Amino acid sequence: MGIFRRRPVRVQPYFGYRSRDRLVLTGRTQRSRPPEFDQHGRWRTFRVMMSQFFASHVPEVTVTLCLTRADGENFDHETVSDDEGYFRFEIPLEGDWPYPAQTAWEVVRLGWNVGEKRESVVGNVLVPGADASIGVISDIDDTIIETGITGGWHNVVRNWKRIFAQMPQDRILVEGADVFYGAIGGGLAVPSDSQPTGSYIRATHRPFFYISSSPWNLFSYLVAFQQSRQLPLGALFLRNWGFNRATIGKSSHGEHKHRSISAILDHFPDLRFALIGDDTQGDLPAFAEAVAREPDRIAAVFIRTTEKTLSDIELDAKRVIESFGVPLWLGNSYAVGRDFLRTAGVAPHGETSRIVETVGPRTGEEA
Repeated sequence: MGIFRRRPVRVQPYFGYRSRDRLVLTGRTQRSRPPEFDQHGRWRTFRVMMSQFFASHVPEVTVTLCLTRADGENFDHETVSDDEGYFRFEIPLEGDWPYPAQTAWEVVRLGWNVGEKRESVVGNVLVPGADASIGVISDIDDTIIETGITGGWHNVVRNWKRIFAQMPQDRILVEGADVFYGAIGGGLAVPSDSQPTGSYIRATHRPFFYISSSPWNLFSYLVAFQQSRQLPLGALFLRNWGFNRATIGKSSHGEHKHRSISAILDHFPDLRFALIGDDTQGDLPAFAEAVAREPDRIAAVFIRTTEKTLSDIELDAKRVIESFGVPLWLGNSYAVGRDFLRTAGVAPHGETSRIVETVGPRTGEEA
């Protein structure tokens, strides 16, 4: 149960995404203030994070999504939040919904009633550019943000302590991740609340999609972390998280990644993807399944190695990826790292060696 019942109902939209014929956007209706991550002090940090995890969710709120097509025609769609406050729009698009010239955030507006008053908030929908042929699907935990959650429950608990004690800008970036993601088509692009519905805000060169087993309660926290480190923003695939085996169990991490990758591949059949992850939470097996399913759709697989040896399951996954001829980098070769960037469509430059070195394994590790 929430502890902020007296606050008005607020709609928190998550980043959506669309193709030429279908749009998906999710969010949550709850009673909480927007998080203020610019505050300082451990107690204030704790209060902000408590508000994200223990806000009262509000069921049965009718939410309207307003879309504006390039020709100026408006379309309204309605849905109702479920028992936990979550809502989902999955809208077939009829008529002409072309891609913009370059990857962009399309501005939509969501509306709802609070008593007799009408409230609204801007939502952002990621749309690949007409010039984009490769997208990026990336893990988050220990791929861009250090969590140290391997090695037992004590490390998991330690990471949760960090979440409640450290603001996003205080968390540790995986060394070299900002340079690397910039090199493969990133760059900072911050959606704005001041843009009119139907307009576009320039995004990264390539569309980015992030998958994490973290709960949706951390959506704003993770976006703030990405913004503070100038990492490319993209649509996030998080989870409706509960303290049970269905969401905490190790197998659930892999299942979530499998489902999310499949959803992205199905939604954008005209794109190929570079897959980026690490060897701490089953990324390699999940990526191998995607390769086995649609090998022609996977441009490259990049794994940041953090542990000394790969498990038998990971070694089997490695063999599957290699059997389909998909370029695979496990962090032990500058040359393979440069080949990865080439495969992703990025010409190597003077920083390539530093990129590979800073995200690579310890000396002497084997792929």
